[in-house]
Amino acid sequence: MTFCDKIRAGKFIVTSEIGPPKGTDVKEILDDAELIKNRVDAINVTDLQSSVMKVGSLAVCRLLKERGIEPIFQMTCRDRNRLALQSDLLSASVLGIENVLLLTGDYPTLGDHPEAKPVFDLGSVQLLEAAKMLESGKDMKGNALKGTPKFCLGAVVNPGADPLEPEIIKMEQKVEAGAEFFQTQAVYDVELFKTFVNATKHLKVPVFAGIVLLKSAGMARYMNKNVAGVFVPDDIIKEMEAAKEKAAASIVMAGRLIRELRPLCRGIHIMPIGWDKKVPQVLDAAGL
Repeated sequence: MTFCDKIRAGKFIVTSEIGPPKGTDVKEILDDAELIKNRVDAINVTDLQSSVMKVGSLAVCRLLKERGIEPIFQMTCRDRNRLALQSDLLSASVLGIENVLLLTGDYPTLGDHPEAKPVFDLGSVQLLEAAKMLESGKDMKGNALKGTPKFCLGAVVNPGADPLEPEIIKMEQKVEAGAEFFQTQAVYDVELFKTFVNATKHLKVPVFAGIVLLKSAGMARYMNKNVAGVFVPDDIIKEMEAAKEKAAASIVMAGRLIRELRPLCRGIHIMPIGWDKKVPQVLDAAGL
């Protein structure tokens, strides 16, 4: 079964992600992907995450595909106009890549080329609509395509947004535009996630809760202060602070969170943020 077949069949989904390197040596990330090849349903490939210049997501997705791993092609609106966005979607289809996660992207000032000019010609909802237009056999201007792509379209949502109502409205727009699954921002507060789940019961699109591996109490405090919609509860911060082995504590914590979140959602998305080799241990801790 393909990734999309599993979603439509109601299977509990497990995804992780890898970040392409800053340079041409892709051996390590491909080795990391092989570690979880038979334990996850698909692997996201980030698109210049945090606006840092790296190898492109599309190339790495193709390399994963050649190794029998289902990739999810992450694609942001930050760097491309509507011509390039549609072209890259068609290119992905030609390369056999169907799973696409469409998102806005971080502003360039956050990255290593802060003087780069942002594009943002389309928003994430418009990009979903463009992808659906391509599936119908036409581009955004109504011009006919010679050969039609087929995608499994995903989007992102922030369940910890405050206020939550605008986030739900945006989520509804994404569903209307064609989103077939959602991956969320990092979740640490299970009760807060329950509130989100209850508020989105009317939407019948599966949500995969995001798990970011905490590396320190300092990282938790930084996210609380600087990452909108992410809240790490005090008890988790204290637990990480008291831990002698931070990595081991993070794995235990992630496993516990996944077990608590599993009854509330249709899947889990693990974001290791450089700790790719620890993902098998997280899956073990979560019983997955």
